[in-house]
Amino acid sequence: MPEPFPQSAAADAQTVDGAQTVDGVQLFEASTLYGAATLAAALDAGQFGPREGTRRILVATNNAAVPETSTPFTDMNGFAALRDRFDEVVDWNAAIRPHHPSGWAPRGEDVPLWERAFRHAWKLGDAPLELAVESIHAGPGKALSGLFATATLHVYADGLMSYGPTRNRLPRSTASRIQRLLHLDLVRGLRPMLLTEHGVEAETVPDDAFTAVLGELGAAAGDDPALDRLAAAGPTAVLLGQYLAALGILEPDEEEELHARMLRGAAAAGHEIVAFKPHPSAPARYSQALEKAAADSGVRLHVLDSPVLAEAVYARCRPRLVVGCFSTALLTAATYYGIPIARVGTGLLLDRLTPYENSNRVPVTLVDAVVPAVEDAPEAVPDPDPEEVTGLVRAVGFCMQAALYPRLRTEVSAWLSRNLNADTRRYFRRRRLTSLVLPGGGTGARTRILRRYPQVGRVARRVRAVRRAARG
Repeated sequence: MPEPFPQSAAADAQTVDGAQTVDGVQLFEASTLYGAATLAAALDAGQFGPREGTRRILVATNNAAVPETSTPFTDMNGFAALRDRFDEVVDWNAAIRPHHPSGWAPRGEDVPLWERAFRHAWKLGDAPLELAVESIHAGPGKALSGLFATATLHVYADGLMSYGPTRNRLPRSTASRIQRLLHLDLVRGLRPMLLTEHGVEAETVPDDAFTAVLGELGAAAGDDPALDRLAAAGPTAVLLGQYLAALGILEPDEEEELHARMLRGAAAAGHEIVAFKPHPSAPARYSQALEKAAADSGVRLHVLDSPVLAEAVYARCRPRLVVGCFSTALLTAATYYGIPIARVGTGLLLDRLTPYENSNRVPVTLVDAVVPAVEDAPEAVPDPDPEEVTGLVRAVGFCMQAALYPRLRTEVSAWLSRNLNADTRRYFRRRRLTSLVLPGGGTGARTRILRRYPQVGRVARRVRAVRRAARG
């Protein structure tokens, strides 16, 4: 817990270092270097107003399953290039230790106590606050938004999850404070679904601002010895590691086989020198499977074990192919660097993700639908039809969180009637379509009753929800 607080913190209210008077404080929460880069681009584009008279604090958090075994993004090569956008950087993990940032939030009755503690520890005084968070429905964004209950809220997305539905129903006191959703235009023409049920408008972070920040990150990481050695090796393909075993989605040996499939696919496409970029949050693990696949394929494998952003690898090595599962960096390679991309393992993930409303489902669906399989040896950047992608994402999103988006039922029913076939069936589960009384579901007596009396289905879903809550 932050250090003890006095009866009043008003003396600290409007000064920075005891001198500069400020009109307000902006808190920016980030857990990845990519997220911090998104914030930096938004700041450079003026999307958070002028800097003069505003104190800007970066709240850095490490959400890895075991934070002590992973490198904080503030220690990664390139972060120094972003540091000057903020007046201060504070460590959220240290502030709430021994709690984990993904699971901790103050109890309702303790919020005033915690707010006073943090206002004193961070010298916020009584200044009005703006708060920008990565996720409003999960820690630490949920904790911060609850902690500073009067702060104006902005949500920003540093990846593909913004295209999917909101994970849980938000309290009105939280939803009413959200001003906008900032996001990168990773899939051209596709608008985010996140928070639309609350009327929150999406605002795109300009491409030129983000590419400029990526350029800074690449230059800042340019003197990294490991990156120097990798660039000298001249890899023509880059493989993006995941950390699905740490999340409990795959077994460790299955994840290693996923990486081996990436390598075999790159080799089959003619790439003889390949770089493997582990995920920053993945636990360190020696992979014999990947090295064996390289030896069997006659490929020279280089593992980049230095904590640099994948985009720094793109800028320095200029690969001709990037292969991944559903990493955001996969879309970044195509959208901002013009590098052909390929996917591996999305079919397995679509089957494994549980429950159906798992927030990774839309990112996996997007990559599966938009990015060609590595076996197809892609040589061009994907150019999907925005209308087709939008229909698919909204249909999947509705099936994930139908209670939050009832107005989409007619639209989604029509889309399923037109488009549900052998190719698209893998994105939907028959049981889910049946329970929601949608085209493609079952045709038994129970389904006919639900179609005739939809209120029966609503009551049944409420009963199941109550039972799950009682068990958990």
